[in-house]
Amino acid sequence: MRIAVIGAGAVGGAIAALLVRADHEVEVTARGAHLTAMRENGIHLTGAWGEYTAAVLASEQLTRGAELVIVATKARDAPAAVVENASMMRGIPVVVIQNGLEGMSAAAVASPRSDIVGGLAIFAASFLSPGEVTVTTAGPLYVGVASGDSDVPARYAAQLLASVMPTVVVANFVGAQWTKLVINQVNALPAITGLSVQEVIAHRRLRLIMTASMRENVRIGLASGIRFEKVQGLSRRGLRLFSALPLWIGQLLPLLMSARIGATPNPGSTLQSVRRGQLTEIVHLNGAVVDAATALGRIAAVNAALVALVHEVEASGEFYTPAQVTARVSQR
Repeated sequence: MRIAVIGAGAVGGAIAALLVRADHEVEVTARGAHLTAMRENGIHLTGAWGEYTAAVLASEQLTRGAELVIVATKARDAPAAVVENASMMRGIPVVVIQNGLEGMSAAAVASPRSDIVGGLAIFAASFLSPGEVTVTTAGPLYVGVASGDSDVPARYAAQLLASVMPTVVVANFVGAQWTKLVINQVNALPAITGLSVQEVIAHRRLRLIMTASMRENVRIGLASGIRFEKVQGLSRRGLRLFSALPLWIGQLLPLLMSARIGATPNPGSTLQSVRRGQLTEIVHLNGAVVDAATALGRIAAVNAALVALVHEVEASGEFYTPAQVTARVSQR
């Protein structure tokens, strides 16, 4: 089957390599040195799902039609990427695998003639050099559609993708997005400090800040009427309990998440962007919590402080020490 992957970075590159390994014809889009490396040597996949070098057709924009399109760019780049490739996507199911809450709606506006399926990558992957993708933690892909839409496109995508990686269709996809947003709270502090996710969680003061940002996330979601969906062991009931716990107990959640991640250092996607000198998608992660709080007439102080610090690191290229971060962010 012909499949297109728009944005063959960490997540998109891993999925593209797995699809080629399963004998699908895959075209990917990328730019710069990464595009050159894939054209010359393919995608070299290593890590939790084995080692494999996938030969792909690599271009800046799609050059041929496909039977399924996967959009795996950063959330901020997705609308432009979809518009650039719209002529190759009309009438074709599109799986938008992104962090944050707006991926499906933005893609639907950019490509109104496509069936839009949302995707959440629960596995962790790193793209640290051109043509090289490493899966640091295995995990499933969750897919679903917007509330009220037919789930036929999601089931079609899931049937195809399940042959290469664990894939689950979720009825309450918005709830799953919000639960994934809690999981993605591990990203901001590594981007601010330059430390791995595991190193941040091992540092008590940073761990408490992370816990506070997660708790704020859950509280704002609940106040917004969100029914959190079970993702990666995080259930609606458990998150509701977590939102009411003091920090010294709640910090068990990031500790459990660190254990699940394993020993291989995980930089997090936001730190990877910082190291490449790119703008991050922090406004779609912690910033989404801030926006939801604003819509309620509330303030998400912890998440707002983390967004500001990430932007400062983006601008300066200089990381903050844990002591500097603690001085800037209130652990409430």
